[in-house]
Amino acid sequence: MYHHILLIIHLLTATIWVGGHLFLSLRFLPEALKNKDVTIIQNFKDKFEPIGMPALIISILTGILMAYDYDVTFTKWFSFATAIEKVVSLKLILLLLTVGLAVNAQLFLFPKLTSKELPKAALQIILVTLIGVGMLVLGSLVRIGGL
Repeated sequence: MYHHILLIIHLLTATIWVGGHLFLSLRFLPEALKNKDVTIIQNFKDKFEPIGMPALIISILTGILMAYDYDVTFTKWFSFATAIEKVVSLKLILLLLTVGLAVNAQLFLFPKLTSKELPKAALQIILVTLIGVGMLVLGSLVRIGGL
């Protein structure tokens, strides 16, 4: 039952994170690019971050707890020895990429975002969205035993 509760929480928080980025990528980003209007992206970011970032953190914590439940402990991360370890390791790599992109966005991209820089922001938004979808697909593979 413990694992199932973790899974439900993980799925709900992943829905917020990935769904928010899909919504941003498919609804707001095209409009911002078309109108060369950075405020569209900034307004979304300001509204999404208070729920998106906690959702990401909770997803990370529940993911780690579920990995431990599958006996993929810290010492087995990045070992790629079993099917589940492969999934966990790949998700951790994608997570590290997401964190790197988030740091770049917070420190360098968004503080000086202009319409000229909007294509760079668009690329980063699309990358984070695709990484999120990739993590979702990898997570679904656990149901069938991993990779």
